[in-house]
Amino acid sequence: MSEQLQPLNSIGPVGEAPAKEDEALNDPAKADYKAGRDFLQQGEYAQAANAFHNALVGFEEQGDEQGIANAADRLGDVCVAREEYGMALEHFRRVVAICEKEKDALSIQALNKKMAGVYKRLGELDKALDLLFDIIDYYAVTRNPKGTVEILEVIAEIFMEQGEKEKAADALRTVASIHANFKHRAEAREFAERAAMVEQG
Repeated sequence: MSEQLQPLNSIGPVGEAPAKEDEALNDPAKADYKAGRDFLQQGEYAQAANAFHNALVGFEEQGDEQGIANAADRLGDVCVAREEYGMALEHFRRVVAICEKEKDALSIQALNKKMAGVYKRLGELDKALDLLFDIIDYYAVTRNPKGTVEILEVIAEIFMEQGEKEKAADALRTVASIHANFKHRAEAREFAERAAMVEQG
């Protein structure tokens, strides 16, 4: 008996067209993109960068804006992993421009979060804060308390790095009040205590 199993997604009536993913792999740009994702997961950053670069060139030749955005976004991730922050920002900005054209606000906020992280690593804390406050505004409009809490914690960290204890404590108190609104008593108390410690600090 054969030990080779056919992939589940290819199982279907005889003579039926193969699954769509197999079609995608006939496209060299998509194949490069998939290979890049695999290399990135394995921590093979040089090979990932090469594969994503090839995918990007392929998508550019096809005029595939979504493909360009995906490949550039992943190239940015590779650059962050390799601590090539300037190049990472270039790739992320390119993706933001495409997302703005597509009016894809959700993706823009995800990119803002990545870029804020890069600016934080570069020590450009004011630029990081500008992006983080944009995200807070977006989360207020879309009513995302969980996201707001996460970003406020990062904002508090940055204020601490800048020596702005009052502002850091305010950010933590805001987190405490959000938790209190949702009856998360333990978390509300924890953040209120952290705010008090920061002020005394």
